[in-house]
Amino acid sequence: MTSRRIQTKKIYEEVADSLVNMIKSGELKSGDRLDSVEQLAKTFDVSRSAVREALSGMRAMGLIVMRQGEGTFVTNFDASSIKLPINTGLLMNKEDIREIYEVRKILEVGAARSAALHHQPEDLIPIRAALEAMERAINNGEVGAEADMQFHMAVAKSSHNDILIHLMSSVSEIMLSVLEETRQVLIHTEKKTSTLIAEHQAIYDAIKERVPEKAYDHMLSHLTNVEKSLEKYMKFRE
Repeated sequence: MTSRRIQTKKIYEEVADSLVNMIKSGELKSGDRLDSVEQLAKTFDVSRSAVREALSGMRAMGLIVMRQGEGTFVTNFDASSIKLPINTGLLMNKEDIREIYEVRKILEVGAARSAALHHQPEDLIPIRAALEAMERAINNGEVGAEADMQFHMAVAKSSHNDILIHLMSSVSEIMLSVLEETRQVLIHTEKKTSTLIAEHQAIYDAIKERVPEKAYDHMLSHLTNVEKSLEKYMKFRE
């Protein structure tokens, strides 16, 4: 028998699992206010940082909302619709940020270069549509994470590399939850709305103009800038 490494859950994932199960069971209902971080830490006998990580992941998944000066509340949604494993949405610590952006760079930087080389004219339509959807979302006060994900998936599809597209699709759920949190930070904390749009526009233009090295460089620069902003946010939050 070949040996297999057993994956153990992190403490904040255990906390999040417990809270999500309370929502699923009806013990916590839509609109209910959660206990304070300090009280939850005592309840679960964990550190406050573990509770904050759990709540951050749940917020990224849209399960809770944090209101300044009021507390943390369960959002209004169908609890039976929670299907993703809870650790999918809990990627907001330094090591996880490093790993997810390492994966994104491996996949997406090459995807942008390949898209510039191999795209067909019709492939540009969904990329442009996603870019415009991002702009509309931001103008409406939304974070536009789904449009962002659609942009990056459309770039990958423009490469016409089936294996690359499959790999991107396989991590898309994880990436979407991270993008939600990422864009919250960049838009509301870093105030980088115009920068986000400009970076995506530069990627689109390089692909459209069939300049693979520019597409490569712009995608790498975009992902690196986002990663740096997130790391700064995480350091501030500690």
